[in-house]
Amino acid sequence: MNENQENSSGFMGTYFDSSVVMQIVRVAEISSWVVLVVYGLQLLLSAGVFVLSYVRGMMQWAGFTDILQQILFVLEQPFRGVVYFIGLQAIAKILLMFMDIEANTRRAARK
Repeated sequence: MNENQENSSGFMGTYFDSSVVMQIVRVAEISSWVVLVVYGLQLLLSAGVFVLSYVRGMMQWAGFTDILQQILFVLEQPFRGVVYFIGLQAIAKILLMFMDIEANTRRAARK
């Protein structure tokens, strides 16, 4: 069992398996792009429904502030998607940075 741990991490004192961390990074990066695409499609759909509602006369009752509020509702959701995208990308990059820091620290300690 110790040989498997030593071969998987490269050093007995390592508390993580680098292949698992790389899989987590890949999943985070792929998930971030999926989230961005889904929220982008939602923006297009919401904007299309808003425009069609306005063109078909279903918003004749709406005043200026009502229309602005509806536009705000259409734009609010995609901003969440952008935040999720940035957060997942940041998590992936931070994990990679931590792995680099760990590798550089081990190299410096050996010299």
